[in-house]
Formats: sequence, structure tokens, C-alpha cells
Amino acid sequence: MAIHQRAGQQALQTDLVNIPKLMSHYYRIIPNVEDVQQKVTFGTSGHRGSAFNASFNQNHIWAITQAVVDYRQSAGITGPMIVGFDTHALSYAAFMSVVEVLTANQVKMLIQKDDGFTPTPVVSQAIVRANASKPAALIDGLIITPSHNPPQDGGIKYNPPHGGPAEGDITKIIEAKANQYLAEQLSGVKKINYGVAVKSGWIDEVDFIAPYVESLAEVIDMDAIKKANIRLGVDPLGGSGIYYWEQIAAKYGLDITLVNDKVDPTFGFMPLDKDGKIRMDCSSPYAMAGLLAYSEDYDLCVGNDPDYDRHGIVCPGFGLMNPNHYLAVAIDYLMTHRPQWSDSLSVGKTLVSSAMIDRVCASLGRQCLEVPVGFKWFVDGLAQSTIAFGGEESAGAAFLKRDGSTWCTDKDGFILALLAAEILAVTGKTPAQRYKELTDQFGESFYTRIDSPISLKKKAKFELLNANSFTDTELAGESITAILSHAPGNNAAIGGIKVTTENGWFAARPSGTEALFKIYAESFISQQHLESIVAQAQTMIDSALKG
Repeated sequence: MAIHQRAGQQALQTDLVNIPKLMSHYYRIIPNVEDVQQKVTFGTSGHRGSAFNASFNQNHIWAITQAVVDYRQSAGITGPMIVGFDTHALSYAAFMSVVEVLTANQVKMLIQKDDGFTPTPVVSQAIVRANASKPAALIDGLIITPSHNPPQDGGIKYNPPHGGPAEGDITKIIEAKANQYLAEQLSGVKKINYGVAVKSGWIDEVDFIAPYVESLAEVIDMDAIKKANIRLGVDPLGGSGIYYWEQIAAKYGLDITLVNDKVDPTFGFMPLDKDGKIRMDCSSPYAMAGLLAYSEDYDLCVGNDPDYDRHGIVCPGFGLMNPNHYLAVAIDYLMTHRPQWSDSLSVGKTLVSSAMIDRVCASLGRQCLEVPVGFKWFVDGLAQSTIAFGGEESAGAAFLKRDGSTWCTDKDGFILALLAAEILAVTGKTPAQRYKELTDQFGESFYTRIDSPISLKKKAKFELLNANSFTDTELAGESITAILSHAPGNNAAIGGIKVTTENGWFAARPSGTEALFKIYAESFISQQHLESIVAQAQTMIDSALKG
């Protein structure tokens, strides 16, 4: 895709979302459940949409919340529900809609005091902590966020009592029931007016910030960061973790500077992303241009997306790290600097993440579990402390506490950001410098992801692809070693295909929301070899889908 001519430049007034119009659409537009684009659809991270497209409206949230209530009742979940939201404009409106339904169903809610924001990892960690003592009444959570998506978008996701993203069988139940409620004009959905709800006694305001901050030393060596006097520049990108950093600095005596303290539902302070849209993507050098301007002023700079489940690491003299590169560095460091971790702990990666991780794990004698896209595949391993680390190429990861017990079961951008500071403090090398050493040891990786248009008919055929769909025996001049339709780490369906050779691979899977399919590819030979892999991948996929 061509890079927009203003990518990386400050947003102009004409780029900004009309917030009053957006909110009016949220409350006044009724979604048409017969239109597939307006139905409730749970992807890898809950339901997302925009009020402008009638895909995220008040009726959606009422229906989804009632469906979640129905599910938790059927599952015997009777404890309070943590409800968190981020800084997107639609998030607070959706929060009010959630409150109206939960209150009517007499579900006790725990929310951040003073209408405060609550990041995804904080909700997850609070659920894990609360349920660790195996109470009779388990706690679960709803998080209202579209992650790094543009300002006009909204999102909502459900985290059951294990604290991580809900499994597919759960989200299918919620999705189906929510669409049924929409089709029946919300018949069966219980709700009361927000003004009545807040006085009902079913809402408890608590402080989630202090317990989370005080627990960070259990997962990160905060003393090492302090003793090394690491100067950390932080850009919250206007996200839900913005008020955590001051308390982190005060609690642990760290030198942390917020280079951007703005919270604005238009996100008008953001540079434009590669396609010219405002998108709070902390893995994009264009969206992170504001923080990159400070890269030489601090020992490290870090950024996070609005719900704080992703991380971006900026190193002086280098810039923004590729998420795959940082994952490899983080895994290598943790596996050699956590003496209390069992040797039997494995490492989890999604099958579209870099094979550099496989090479690092092999050198350390650690099993690498390769799973389909979606952090939900790491939940059980993190909850049961059988995997030490779970990471995605899209800059999301989490890992165990220093003693080898569970920290959280969802992606945590805070701890990945602070880990970068720990790595520098302990080794004297930035993560970027350490990655250079890994390439000297294991070879240089050339990696790309490409979105390609596809018809809905062909898109539907993707799940049917398997090894028999292809006749090729070589990929870009190398013998094909495997054609996978199921992930080797857990035998779960990929929803697409992955083809591997000794020094390269590609994976192809359809987008969950658009008429696109994504090709991920990597070569350990050269950029030219990578381009050959991509070209052949496109030909192979096109041919297989014609069959």
C-alpha cells in the first residue's frame, strides 16, 4: 500500500472527527441486523465498529451486555463485574449503556473511582488477583475499547474469570444472543435509565491504580531501573494509562517524563498513520512520530495504545523497534534473567510472529508453542503458569511474575514498556542493541505483512484450505517443509494457511471484518528472497481459492 503523503505529520482540523455528530449517531441510529456489516461480530478482540457505520450503537451495547449477563448466569458466575473503558469518545457512552443493563440485571459493578479510565491489563490483573483465592463468587470483566483504532471507532470485549480474552465458544454464544436481541427489537433486554442506575447501589467505585502499581515489582525489577537511573520518556498516546505513570514514578523513584499529557477524544495531537488516518498504533513509526522526536532526549522512550495492551519501544540512535524484534529480545532476556522460573516453562508465539523467536528458544532449550492469531490462545498457559511468555507480532504480550506465578492473562503494555527499561538497566544495552546481537548470532530477518483485496466468495473458502489445496513443492527456490492449516502448538485451526521452508515462510488468513486477506512473510536470506516469497504466496493463494 502506498504511504500517504502526510503520513507522520500532525493532524489538521480537517482530519478530526466530528464528535457531536458521532455521539448523535450512537444514540439515534438503529442498526439493521439483516446487514452483515451492522451485526454484532466478535473478532479476536471483541466487537468493534463505528456509530457512523451503524456498527457500534447504543442498541449494540445494550444487546451485547444482556447477552453477557445471560452467559455469566448460565456459567454460574455470580461475583461482581469489573467494567473498564478507554479514552475513545464512544467508550464512555457505551459504558453508560453497559451500566444501564447490568444494573437492571442486578449485577454488582466495580469501576474506577471518579469516572476514571481503566486499561485492559489492569482489568485482567485485578480479575486474576481477586479470583486467585478461589472465592465462591467469581469476578469477570467488560472492557470498552477499540484498542488502537481511529477516534470514530468503538469496541467492547469480555474477559471471563480467568482474566483473559474470552474463548471462541464463549464469544459465539454472546454474539448469537446479542444478534437475536437486535433482531427482536431488544425484547428481553433489561435496562434502566442511567440516572436511576447510578443511585441503585449496584455500582462500587474503587481505585484500581494503586493496587496495580504496587504489584509491579512482582513482575519487573523496579529496583534495577531505579539504581541505573534510567531516564524514560513516555507518550500515552492519549490513552487509558496516562494517570498511572506519575504513580509508578513516585512509588519506585523512577525518572519518568510524560512527553504528551493530552487526553482528547478527537486525538488531534496524533500524527497521521501510513494511510493518512488518525490511528493510535504504537507499532507504527508514522503514528509514533511525536514520540520519535524525543528519541535522543531519553535513555528510552515508550508508547502505548489507548487501552494499554500494546507497546512501542523507541531506542536512541535507532528509533522505533519492530514489534517482532522486541519480542525476540524480551524472550531472550527473560529466559536468562528469571532464575525462579522453571526450566519446563515454554514460550508462546502466534504463527505470524517472527521465526527469530523459534531460533532464540531453540538456543535456550525452550519449547516454542506456535498458536493461531489471537491472544486468547495464551490464556490457559499464563493462568496455569505453564508458559512463561505469550506474544503477538502486533506488539501485544504478557509474561509471568518473577517468581513464576501468574501476573495477568491479557496483553500488558505497561510491563513490556518497563521491561525495556529493566533490560537496559541490567545489561547496559538497549533492546535495539541487543537485537543486533541476536541477528549476528541467528541471521537477519526480513519480514512483511500485506493486505490484499478478496471477494467475499473467495474469503469464505479460506477455512477450507489445507495441504491438499496446493501442488507446489518449492517456495522461492527452497523445498517446502510444511503446509499447515492447524497451528503446531495446539492443533487449533489457523483459519488460513502457513507454508514453511528452511529459511522462510508465509501465512495467509482472511480479515475478520473486511473483504481482505493478509499475507505475512519472512525470509532469513534477503529482501529479494522475501519479495519472491510474497509473489509466489499470492499466486498460490489465488490458485487454491479458484479450485
